[in-house]
Amino acid sequence: MEALLTELRAAVGADAVLTDADVTSAYQRDMMPLAPSGSPLAVVLPVSTEQVQAVVRACAAFRTPIVPRGAGSGLSGAANAIDGCVVLVTTKMNAIVEVDADNRLAVVEPGVVNLDLRGAVEKHGLFYPPDPSSYDWCTIGGNLSTNAGGLCCVKYGVTTDSVLGLEVVLADGSLLKTGRRTVKGVAGYDLTKLFVGSEGTLGVITRATLALRPLPQAPSTLVATFDRTADAGAAVARVVREGVVPSLMEIMDRTSIEAVERYLNTDLNAGAALLICQSDAGGEAARRELAVIEQVCVDSGAALTYATDDLGEGRDLLTARRAVLTALEVYGAWLTDDVCVPRTKIAELIAGCERISAEVGLRIAVVGHAGDGNMHPTIVYDASSVDELERARTAFDLILGLGLALGGTVSGEHGIGRIKREWLATEIGPVGLRVHREIKQALDPENLFNPGSMFAR
Repeated sequence: MEALLTELRAAVGADAVLTDADVTSAYQRDMMPLAPSGSPLAVVLPVSTEQVQAVVRACAAFRTPIVPRGAGSGLSGAANAIDGCVVLVTTKMNAIVEVDADNRLAVVEPGVVNLDLRGAVEKHGLFYPPDPSSYDWCTIGGNLSTNAGGLCCVKYGVTTDSVLGLEVVLADGSLLKTGRRTVKGVAGYDLTKLFVGSEGTLGVITRATLALRPLPQAPSTLVATFDRTADAGAAVARVVREGVVPSLMEIMDRTSIEAVERYLNTDLNAGAALLICQSDAGGEAARRELAVIEQVCVDSGAALTYATDDLGEGRDLLTARRAVLTALEVYGAWLTDDVCVPRTKIAELIAGCERISAEVGLRIAVVGHAGDGNMHPTIVYDASSVDELERARTAFDLILGLGLALGGTVSGEHGIGRIKREWLATEIGPVGLRVHREIKQALDPENLFNPGSMFAR
């Protein structure tokens, strides 16, 4: 494939084409340990849309697969290389092209780090809502490709809810511009939403126009502990029924609480479950919202509630939630799942995970975004043990099956990637899978964009 490498070097420069196996191995996979990966022919790092177009055209001429990749923070294997592919890394395309404060939008390249965008727009009194747990290093391109969520989804939605338009390089190297800069617009098919969450299987996103919101007030925080998981689940359902929409509502099960207490050397005084809520409505409005939530928690059987409008205290309380995965590393490697169930089924999912934990003989901690039912059961195992890895894989699948049985979905925000292809087929059925394949065939007839991710063609 030397001829292809020559064209790639001409397109992006010799220094931006990596072929040393010791270097390219760092780009082979994302953060999902179970997903298969291969050895790429090369890793290319373009700095412009024009360079991306040139790379795509060169790969098309040689019928070489392209795997688009951001920072590699994904948890589904969607950015994993396959043998002989070209991994197209967008991290050097990291310009915030424009912040239009009057129209509350930003235009960015895919390599912009989520936290950097948030910091840049805050200077204009604005707010970019999507906040994945890896927001301090994940990139907007990866967020777009997987339709990432985060802790604030309950009020602000997932990534697609903040996207106005895209620029996408298609399989023939042409540049498609979707969407708009206006608040409203219904001209034609909604191609923007088609590409958001497509995991690089339909094209390479090179620019995005993102909707911004006014910067919220500093959040007020409420924590509630429960001696029974069912009571915590009932509280979540009642909060929703009351019509209160907090900016954050997170839940931790007993296993998560124990891990965090050990890691942070603290006592959370929680029995079976802990609920953390925040309101960014500000002032009296926030106090009213949290008062309603607190009363619901008390009525649902909370053992303890505590509310504060002190920003430092609130940050400290939220640290417990954000520290769960790090805390679990004390026990071994972790494998985090991603299922979304109706909010009324959260307690049943946690109870089911306890049964699966006992069945496979591995620790499973459940944390998640209670406000939208998106749970992250996390399986802890010994990475050096083949047996424990297989049991972790079994638990992973059992949890997905449980989520579907409870009326949920196999992915709330991490995507399908290479680890959940069979589960996608199960969830959407043969007609849904056929439509997916027909869309893929229409936009990528040679099947060169991330083949094997989401579904097999």
